Amino acid sequence: MGFDDACLSVPRALHRATPAYAPYVPTALLPYLAFALLAATFALAFYFSTLPKDRLPVREVAVASTASLLGGFGVVAMFCTAGVYV
Repeated sequence: MGFDDACLSVPRALHRATPAYAPYVPTALLPYLAFALLAATFALAFYFSTLPKDRLPVREVAVASTASLLGGFGVVAMFCTAGVYV
């Protein structure tokens, strides 16, 4: 028992009716965005390595978390720039 055209007629009509995907960030902006995010990541990593050690590492956790988020988005932007759309 396979699929027939009657089962797929509704999904095909919906697929044809939907507009093409348009990203929120223009693809021409991705290399600059990736560079800015990754540069900020490296700057925060340098700042993190020079922080004095505290008893409660609240500032360290905040700086490390921010650097991690910026690095993650920077890597995704770099991959998209290279044509690997993740």
